Amino acid sequence: MGVLSTLIRGLTRGADRMSEFTSKRGSRTHNKGRGARPSGVKLPSRKFVSIPAMIPDFVVPHLDGFALKAYVSYRCPKGSEPPMTAESLFAEVAAPGIKKDWNEGTYDKDRLEKYGFEATQDGKLFKLYPKNYVR
Repeated sequence: MGVLSTLIRGLTRGADRMSEFTSKRGSRTHNKGRGARPSGVKLPSRKFVSIPAMIPDFVVPHLDGFALKAYVSYRCPKGSEPPMTAESLFAEVAAPGIKKDWNEGTYDKDRLEKYGFEATQDGKLFKLYPKNYVR
């Protein structure tokens, strides 16, 4: 009856597959690590070769003499300006120039670069493809 009761207990309780897999659940030689990316590759001869291109290089600006601090207190008063939207940005930046050129009769829809629009996105750090737009 011991085998049958063990089998029934295994079917009712089930294997704990939903819990987090930690280094405690593996074998003695298993080391899960802490999520850091490797800075090189491990060769079949068990030798680790460091690759300089895989080492992250953080570019931090010099903040000597900078007036603002990195921390903003929760006790600071709320801002008086409404949040910036696409329409308000367009109304403040591009619309005055377009209205002025429209009234003067010099508006050309093929020369939108004059108002800050860019025809291509070459050289941009974050390109706006349809999958990056807010849904």
